[in-house]
Amino acid sequence: MIQTRALRGGDLDAALDDVARLRITVFRDWPYLYDGDLDYERRYLEGFRNSAGAVVVGAFDGDVLVGAATGAPMEDHAEEFAAPFAGTDLPLSDIFYCAESVLLPAYRGRGLGHAFFDLREAHARELGRRYIAFCGVQRPADHPARPLEYRPLDPFWLARGYQVLDGVVADFSWRDVGDAEETKKPLQFWYRPL
Repeated sequence: MIQTRALRGGDLDAALDDVARLRITVFRDWPYLYDGDLDYERRYLEGFRNSAGAVVVGAFDGDVLVGAATGAPMEDHAEEFAAPFAGTDLPLSDIFYCAESVLLPAYRGRGLGHAFFDLREAHARELGRRYIAFCGVQRPADHPARPLEYRPLDPFWLARGYQVLDGVVADFSWRDVGDAEETKKPLQFWYRPL
């Protein structure tokens, strides 16, 4: 049986390298195509350790971490993700940002995505946040790496009450698998009131 729980203190410290490896593995696939680096991942995940309002949720098959989801107050996350909200009437101090959900393919379709959102939404409410947001990379529909069987997560997000924030798009750079250089990618924000 798969168990999900928020990771804190020593449990979080013990899991961070596993979360880093999961991010590299899962984001290597479509649509992110991320050519990850463990040192970068460790530095990135330090932000969740250092933010008093952050949460890291782990999904465990026994003692093995098979999925993880992260979140933090928007003002504690990278400027590239906060900047697109400048033209909205949503104050950063009201937004909880769901940074990522990563789950190994063999564990998908078992309700863990809902568990990830449930725990992060509950955490955001405890912090007194009024909105919760996340973003997803936008790739062209005719991208040559797009698998024929790919199903976007839009129906899942819509069913949970999220909606696209029109015009709120972050630009973030990473190196795609097979590329020599980093390139900017657009990431569309979605949100919902809590």
